[in-house]
Amino acid sequence: MRPTTRYLSLWVLLAALLLGWQSATAQELPDFTELVDEVSPAVVNISTSRTIERRDPFQGFGGQEIPEIFRHFFGERFPMPPGGGGGGRSEERQSLGSGFIISEDGYIMTNAHVVQEADEILVRLSDRRELEAELVGADERTDVALLKVDSSGLPTVRTGDSDGLQVGQWVAAIGSPFGFEHSVTAGIISAINRTLPRDAYVPFIQTDVAINPGNSGGPLFNLDGEVVGINSQIFTRSGGFMGLSFAIPINVAMDVADQLRDEGRVQRGWLGVMIQPVSRDLAESFGMDSPQGALIADLDPEGPAARGGLQAGDIILEVNGQEVDRSSTLPRLIGRINPGEEAELTILRDGRERTETITIGDWPETEQASAGGSPSEPSAQARLGIAVEGLDDAEREQLGIEGGVMVSDVDPRGAAAAAGIRPGDVIVSLDHRLVESPSQLAELVGSLPSDRAVPVRLYRDGRSLFVALRLAEE
Repeated sequence: MRPTTRYLSLWVLLAALLLGWQSATAQELPDFTELVDEVSPAVVNISTSRTIERRDPFQGFGGQEIPEIFRHFFGERFPMPPGGGGGGRSEERQSLGSGFIISEDGYIMTNAHVVQEADEILVRLSDRRELEAELVGADERTDVALLKVDSSGLPTVRTGDSDGLQVGQWVAAIGSPFGFEHSVTAGIISAINRTLPRDAYVPFIQTDVAINPGNSGGPLFNLDGEVVGINSQIFTRSGGFMGLSFAIPINVAMDVADQLRDEGRVQRGWLGVMIQPVSRDLAESFGMDSPQGALIADLDPEGPAARGGLQAGDIILEVNGQEVDRSSTLPRLIGRINPGEEAELTILRDGRERTETITIGDWPETEQASAGGSPSEPSAQARLGIAVEGLDDAEREQLGIEGGVMVSDVDPRGAAAAAGIRPGDVIVSLDHRLVESPSQLAELVGSLPSDRAVPVRLYRDGRSLFVALRLAEE
């Protein structure tokens, strides 16, 4: 075979391999065309309007109208309100979102923030019909709302199982970003069980699906065409999509929707504790091999946990056999338990695991989970790097604590500063022992080892927390 022919055959072989690789790659990528054709009719556009009262710019202080002579200088920048006189003016504001139909008789799911304070809710179907919707109910904590339109025989979505989702799985979103109806975007699940600030009850699904204003309330589909989430939030520094989108798992949303439809409100379990994460140093101070669980920093004295015998300093490791791998897991596990039911909690106390049975309560209306002396001895000052003062009974009663000493000064190079202790903190306990006075604190500090971290319970700004203190070498 001549060299030219040999090279030509080699190039043909390489081209065939390249084409085969491209074909195989194309076959591995998902095709969403059939999915979109099947589910799009059940995806709706939601528009809301509400009327707000605006103050007349010519209405002066104390309700007095600004004289006509001054209006002249402002010209058309501040036109006269209709009817001439003073008083407020009304303005209509509109917003857009998405949703999806879950029953043939007209129940629709969306985000609570999409329909918040709306005076009128209009649902636009894929066949261009517009129907006025009634708000059945909304739950702000999960950001889920249930609507109802007066119709029948509507197309519906199929719901999947969000508990079975896996990172890396393909998903697609359909919604109305910026009002562009039935826009389709796709991506993968980036993470599951994400906890966002002030959303402790929702284990969010994180995706890289492009979501923008107007997508809120729209469905997130798996490749089987099942809804696995409701697109709810994005993380952004620019105001637009940056690759971090968050969806409410459909299992959570459907539980909320069922309660809104049947009861008109959402009940969720409540334990009555204030918790904090278990850091590596705190884990060591509590004698744990690795950081896990939720550390109880404080309790509502009238809450279920206090009535059931739990204490500040307990670490909750399991709820009904389900592991509490981190503190953010606990509210979700407790929230799923119906008020009045009993739950078995595995806790760590004094280095030993034990099981406590607690009757779960109903989440209260409030979001808050209730819960002059002598200088300290030189030994405590030297080892901790702090100065403390005693508290009298009146001060302790005002703070709502037992015992405790006030930190008056902190050496920035000392062990206390390294643990995060600040002036103004009240040290309530040290290594699980109540601190009653500066002299007792000195005794406790003098008896503690310097080769491990110990837990310190503080009272700061109206709440309790634990820090891990590692004592300086003597």
